[in-house]
Amino acid sequence: MNQENVSVKTPEFVSLDFKLAGLGSRAGAMIIDQLLLMIFNILTILILVFATQADFITFMNGSTVPLAIGIILIFIMNWGYFFVSEYFFGGKTLGKRLLEIRVIQDNGHSITLLSSLIRNLLRIIDMMPPAYFIGIIMVFFHSKHKRLGDIVAGTIVVHERKGKSATKSSLIEKEIEARGLTKESLSIDDWALRSFGMKEWKLVRRYSERLLQLEEADRLQLTKELATVLFPKIGLEPENMNNQEIEDTLLALYLIFKDEWEFEL
Repeated sequence: MNQENVSVKTPEFVSLDFKLAGLGSRAGAMIIDQLLLMIFNILTILILVFATQADFITFMNGSTVPLAIGIILIFIMNWGYFFVSEYFFGGKTLGKRLLEIRVIQDNGHSITLLSSLIRNLLRIIDMMPPAYFIGIIMVFFHSKHKRLGDIVAGTIVVHERKGKSATKSSLIEKEIEARGLTKESLSIDDWALRSFGMKEWKLVRRYSERLLQLEEADRLQLTKELATVLFPKIGLEPENMNNQEIEDTLLALYLIFKDEWEFEL
């Protein structure tokens, strides 16, 4: 019998609870992605058809070059779309983003380059015989809603539920709002973000929760210590920043990490 929730034990010995994405949500995301790819495929074919009639490439008429170019472009886009999206955008294609699901590793961490590569290479098998028949059967019957690519790559697809409570905002959230900080207050590229994990999220969360309760001296010391550990990973030098700037940067990191790591069922 399929389970709807899964508890993941991370390498940092942190237990995370996720709600598994079932056949319905995964199929919905796939339909959106396939519609997007179908539009790209049609546009590519139309462009090549019209291009081969244009005067500036009439020398190509009658050759197989346009056809070869079209096939290569369509193959790269149809396979590369999933691989690039899932690895560089937090396990989310456009379809997954719209339906608030994402791919993660079995250990709760973000999907790795190798996992994304394996998972999407095996998509070719999951698509067989037509219309993702093997993939649909696997997701339906597997206890964790995994298709073959997920089994081999060691990944699962989960619902994304950020910790947005209907109750009053916490003190630190009010403080962040008062300072006018958002996730966009700090620009971090995807490569830098991938250098952080659950350990860093716990450090930043604990810091943010305690910040307003600390004495001035303790607050200053903790802020500098945490900045010394984290800032080099994002190319910042705390020595060139005043304490207010360091605090604001750490709180912006808190918002980014919260979006990446905090889930609720």
